[in-house]
Amino acid sequence: MQRRVLLIEDEPNIIEAIRFILSRDGWDVETLADGSTAAERVRTARPDVVILDVMLPGRSGFDILDELRADPATAALPVLLLTAKGQTADRARAEAAGASRYMTKPFSNADILASVRALAGAA
Repeated sequence: MQRRVLLIEDEPNIIEAIRFILSRDGWDVETLADGSTAAERVRTARPDVVILDVMLPGRSGFDILDELRADPATAALPVLLLTAKGQTADRARAEAAGASRYMTKPFSNADILASVRALAGAA
């Protein structure tokens, strides 16, 4: 059975880079570029891992993560939070919100792949 990732990101170059990296590794990658319908899409798509950008149109990644963690159906879903902000306060907020992992942009291809693989193994 093919592993599935839902990438919630609004930057086209990042979407294509992550889709390429993960697809080459055998992942089925679905993308969503708007935060307003993200939590509902996570529930309907039922991915193995979610990669979630913090700054999205429509709704912030932190708000989406809060909703996912409050729902028993998605509370344990592995979520890799991606952000351009790497300050200590941002990391603390991600940890408090229940992010499984936190990664700053720019990121390396190897780091994304290793993180997604590790999260899938923990699922």
